[in-house]
Amino acid sequence: MNDTVDVPEDNNQQPEENSEQLDRSPEKVQVATTTKGASRWYAIQVASGCEKRVKTDLDMRIQTLEIGDRIIQVKIPQTPSVKIRKDGSRYTSDEKVFPGYVLVRMLMDDDAWQVVKNTPNVINFVGAEQKRRYGRGRGHVKPLPLSRAEVERIFKQAEEQEPVIKIDMEIGDKIAVLSGPFKEFEGEVIEVSPERSKLKALLSIFGRDTPVELEFNQVEKQN
Repeated sequence: MNDTVDVPEDNNQQPEENSEQLDRSPEKVQVATTTKGASRWYAIQVASGCEKRVKTDLDMRIQTLEIGDRIIQVKIPQTPSVKIRKDGSRYTSDEKVFPGYVLVRMLMDDDAWQVVKNTPNVINFVGAEQKRRYGRGRGHVKPLPLSRAEVERIFKQAEEQEPVIKIDMEIGDKIAVLSGPFKEFEGEVIEVSPERSKLKALLSIFGRDTPVELEFNQVEKQN
């Protein structure tokens, strides 16, 4: 990826939670604030296919609400790929590393949380669900920052395109990813495209099964 991405030092302890996770109002959530200057990366789940729209809208809201000192970067991790059309011609494009997610580097406080959470097509932060102290229904999600190791892995540039090869792979096969941004992930094959030397596999990303397209030479069939 050509864009510069700042990876903050991860030597700060995660902020302590407030003793009261939720106040008496069911509409308001208390968000643990980060120390001034200690920005962290957070993953937000967005509506399918709306990653670019969310980034554009959030960038505009940051500028309009003058909150750029707390919401610092909005990124859609992408990797360059080479695709083959039906006529055999090739073209390059950028593919999302984690479809359905956008990453935000921010200083977490109530105002910044509200700006991100209330952006159209944002579903929620990735984090730990807090049980409601009263009433029924689901609780609120407490945003959890990504570790430095996760950030470095996500933004690591994709390896150079290797020669397309054929491989024996069928739907339902278990695979391990050997290279690229999903290295060391394991999953199950759900689609095979021999003419393109590619397959789709379900990988567990942020606790959710996500279909990801991979080159044959990026994976190894498990016994």
